[in-house]
Amino acid sequence: MTETSTPATSPADVRRVACVGAGVIGGGWVAHFLGRGYEVTAWDPAPDAEARLRRLVDAAWPALEQLGLAPGASPDRLTVSATLEEAVAEAQFVQESAPEKLDLKRELLARLDAATPPGVVIASSTSGYPMTDMQTEALSPGRLVVGHPFNPPYLIPLVEVAGGERTDPEAVRWAARFYEVAGKSVITMDREVPGFIANRLQEALWREALHMVAGGEATVRDIDLSITEGPGLRWAIMGPMLTFALAGGEGGMAHMLDHFGPSLKSPWTRLEAPELDKALYDAVVSGCDDAADGRTIADLVAERDRGVIAVLRATGRLPGSGAE
Repeated sequence: MTETSTPATSPADVRRVACVGAGVIGGGWVAHFLGRGYEVTAWDPAPDAEARLRRLVDAAWPALEQLGLAPGASPDRLTVSATLEEAVAEAQFVQESAPEKLDLKRELLARLDAATPPGVVIASSTSGYPMTDMQTEALSPGRLVVGHPFNPPYLIPLVEVAGGERTDPEAVRWAARFYEVAGKSVITMDREVPGFIANRLQEALWREALHMVAGGEATVRDIDLSITEGPGLRWAIMGPMLTFALAGGEGGMAHMLDHFGPSLKSPWTRLEAPELDKALYDAVVSGCDDAADGRTIADLVAERDRGVIAVLRATGRLPGSGAE
């Protein structure tokens, strides 16, 4: 590893984070890091950036209090810097959240690389660009990673971490561990995929929804209700793969694929289905076994049922319950 890409501080010892870009996503990151007790420096070129950012943090703080603040957490630990260079001068981690424009990302990451002290990992909140496409102008691209959050970052745990072709694998591992220490739920991607994982799944649902509205097949209300009162309740407890595994009863995913696999060729969506060959079949079945992590089908059914009931109760959709 080169000197500039070797992390200078262990993930658990980070105390000061810089957030560059203070819009909805960047401001959400600021709120999250403040809630976890970090010192945060922020920079955004907009003339009213500081006022907007502090309003966002104030609005997010009640939710952060309900989630549980780290010792010493306070909005007073936020410093809004006059320049990008000032914001990152003493940073031990940098989160970039500029608008989704490739040329802007390239230029900004190069500026951050030049201004940030050696050994500090720099992460981009990009929602779709591979890091390989963004790190082209940086002199030390080994420390540049993707740290893709979900909105709002202070509330939704997921962050997807990926490196580019010129990213040092150690920077990816360091970033993933840092986000875990900072209270996030992390997916470390083995390879770059445009849009990453969760956005691609969201996009597939979004496109099919647009097709249905355009074709007069469903209203917007129908589509939203079909998720909030249907699979969305289950997805809050376990993802679509384990949910489908339970559709196979005691036979699990293998029985589900044997029974419903032929329907992949039915025109249920506008997406083309992959061929359900042995390699895909085995990967899905073994993946579900791994995800179950020793839990039986009966265990998973009980877990799902408890979770769905809890969601229904929390959202006031059970008789005699009320959403708080």
